[in-house]
Amino acid sequence: MSAPSSRPPSVLTIAGSDSGGGAGIQADLKTFAAHDIHGLSAIAALTAQHTRGVTAVHAPPVAFLQAQIDACFDDFDIRAVKIGMLATADIVRAVADALDAHPDVPVVLDPVMIATSGAKLLDDDALDALRTRLIPRAAVLTPNIPEAELLLGRTIVDAASAEAALDALRALGARGVLLKGGHLDEGDTVVDRYADPETHFTHRAPRLAVDGHGTGCTLSSAIAARIAGGASAAEACNAAIAYVHAAMRAAYRPGRSDISVLGHLAPRIR
Repeated sequence: MSAPSSRPPSVLTIAGSDSGGGAGIQADLKTFAAHDIHGLSAIAALTAQHTRGVTAVHAPPVAFLQAQIDACFDDFDIRAVKIGMLATADIVRAVADALDAHPDVPVVLDPVMIATSGAKLLDDDALDALRTRLIPRAAVLTPNIPEAELLLGRTIVDAASAEAALDALRALGARGVLLKGGHLDEGDTVVDRYADPETHFTHRAPRLAVDGHGTGCTLSSAIAARIAGGASAAEACNAAIAYVHAAMRAAYRPGRSDISVLGHLAPRIR
C-alpha cells in the first residue's frame, strides 16, 4: 500500500495509564478525540485503579518507554507532546533525552507530583530532574497550587502570592505557565492565571460542585490539542479551560464512589 499524501496532525501523550478510564492516558486520548486530533501514547506507568483509589502501579522498563516514543515520532506528524506523571528520575531523564531529538515540537508539561491525598509522588531526584530537564523544555507548564508550592518551596495562600508564584514559575524556564486555581480559596470562583513573554490573563469561572477525576490531565491534553491545531499557547490555554469546564458539567459517576469522570466528548470541538 502506498503512503497517504498527507498526514493529519497528531499529539503524543507521555503519561500513566488509568485502568478506571477517568485520568491519565485514557483521559488524554478522549480529549484528543474531542478535538478531532489523532492521539498517540507512550505509557510511562501502568496503574490498577478505580474511582476509589489506586491498588497497584507498574513502571515498564525505561528502554521500552523510549521505544514507544521513538516509534511514534518515526511515523506520525506530531505537532505537540503532552507529559503527565513520570514518577522516577530515570523516567524523567529518558523522556527528556527522547525529546531532545525533536526540539521544535511544543511540550505541554503537567507536573503531576502530589496525590489527591496530599502524598508526594516524586522523590527529590525526580523533582530535580523535572526542574532541570523538562521544565525549561515546556511551551506551557500547568501546575496546580500544591505542585507550584513544591516546585518553588513556598506557600501560595492568596491572589497576591499566586501572581508572584506565576512569575517565579516562569523563571524556572518554561515559556508559558498556567497556574491552576482550583486548590486556592478565592470564594465561589476558580481563578486560573496565565503568563508568557507576550501575554498575561486571568480566567475566572464559577466553582462547580463536582468531585472530578482527571481534570488536570484533561486540561493539559486540551491545551496540547489546541496548539497542534494552530492556536497560540495563550489561546490554547483559554480555550482548554472552557473545554474542561464544559466537560465537568457533563461529568458522570461510573463507579461506586462519589468521584465523577468528565464527559470528555460532550463539548466536542468541530
